[in-house]
Amino acid sequence: MKYLKVISRKTRAEGDYGTLKNEMIYLLDRSPLQGQSNETGISFPLEEVQRFLPLITPPNIIAVGLNYREHAKESAMEVPTAPVVFLKATSAFTGHRQPIVLPAAAPAQVDYEAELTVMIGKLCKNISAANAREYIFGYTCGNDISARDCQLKIDKQWARGKSFDTFAPVGPVIATDVDPQDVRIRLRLNGITMQDGRTRDLIFPVYSLVSYLSRQMSLLPGTLIMTGTPEGTGFSRNPPVFLNPGDRVEVEIEGIGTLENPVTAEKHVR
Repeated sequence: MKYLKVISRKTRAEGDYGTLKNEMIYLLDRSPLQGQSNETGISFPLEEVQRFLPLITPPNIIAVGLNYREHAKESAMEVPTAPVVFLKATSAFTGHRQPIVLPAAAPAQVDYEAELTVMIGKLCKNISAANAREYIFGYTCGNDISARDCQLKIDKQWARGKSFDTFAPVGPVIATDVDPQDVRIRLRLNGITMQDGRTRDLIFPVYSLVSYLSRQMSLLPGTLIMTGTPEGTGFSRNPPVFLNPGDRVEVEIEGIGTLENPVTAEKHVR
């Protein structure tokens, strides 16, 4: 099943929940995260969606760095022996077709990172990898946007460079029928493929990650986990490729769909 929240001519101003089937939206009577939801009988074509909304505002956004060997190599960093965990500010959260805004404070070296993103469905603490699946609501496309100058040169730690507003776009749907062990992930920048990998190459697979994280902190319902990015990031290229106003970024993940975001520049502080 593919769940989403949208605004259209047939929805309320704050949006309605629905399922996506064969390019049609079927509205639901409540959020699927609240338990059993039912179709209302109202439907309309996907093309009539005026705005895509996040299914939920996450209580936490947890991300994992260097989780593909080739990405670790292109980053000139050692392949990790345990997950490299960091947090992104929840204010970085944004959705499908919403702009990625290059911050006025650090606009010059903003990079992309396509990632399979997990949504936790119920309180998860101290679980095994074998039981992780029952705590996962579904999966979506994510883009771990990163200001590389802040991350690697100025701050030399990751919090600020990963947490500017709009630096965590996800969407367009939450897909529940996905096997995270081997799906294809691609990122296109202005139509050109920049990243192309598969989750079978994850150093720490999804279920192991959920188990590991649950032993470090409570994973609350709605928590998003960005699981790492394959090789092909912009800062590792020669010459480097960074995002510019007018660019369009697409993250496509097999079985989920395509997350699309235009790139704009933040207006300077007055």
